[in-house]
Amino acid sequence: MFAGKNCNDKKRYQSPHNRTRAEQKEQTRRAIVDAAFRMLSADHSYANLSLREVAREAGIAPTSFYRHFKDMDELGLTLVDEAGLMLRQLMRQARARIARGGGSVVRTSVETFMEFVDTNSNEFRLLLRERSGTSKAFRSAVQREMMHFIQELSDYIRQKTHSNHKSALWEADALVTIVFNAGADALDLPKAQREELSNKVIQQLRYVTRGAEAGRK
Repeated sequence: MFAGKNCNDKKRYQSPHNRTRAEQKEQTRRAIVDAAFRMLSADHSYANLSLREVAREAGIAPTSFYRHFKDMDELGLTLVDEAGLMLRQLMRQARARIARGGGSVVRTSVETFMEFVDTNSNEFRLLLRERSGTSKAFRSAVQREMMHFIQELSDYIRQKTHSNHKSALWEADALVTIVFNAGADALDLPKAQREELSNKVIQQLRYVTRGAEAGRK
């Protein structure tokens, strides 16, 4: 009985050290991911990045990279997952704001999306490029993130309109396609033209939602 207690105590006393090591590992992993995102730009795609460049930007030795990622492909897939999750979380927050204070669902959603494109342009460029890139694994990863995005919007549409599953999914697919294409156009536009584009997209989305609403009657 006492031996079991001592064993548990020993594990408990070791845990702070273990957590510290785990935290340090996660911190280094985070530094690698952030470094790779920083290095992306309009002129520098993920395919142009080298392991040594990313390691140098993250402040680690190239050999340390392999303690966190098997290769650059695994890092790239992690970036795709993070970019998609970042966007979905932002859109969830927008829907939460709408639920609390009302306002236009379409306008708030478009403004939130364009805010993401503006403040996280590297992340959005990654999704755009790898969506039609040469790597099948990357294309599949982006498609998976897109489907997550579409499915969440579809669930929201069903909750608000009581639409059937297929109709809500098709409506969500159309809305996401319009918004993503607009995001690609917005990347290189000055502020005034981006606002004009946002207004056009808002109207296009309203056409889609009104058409879907008419189809439900």
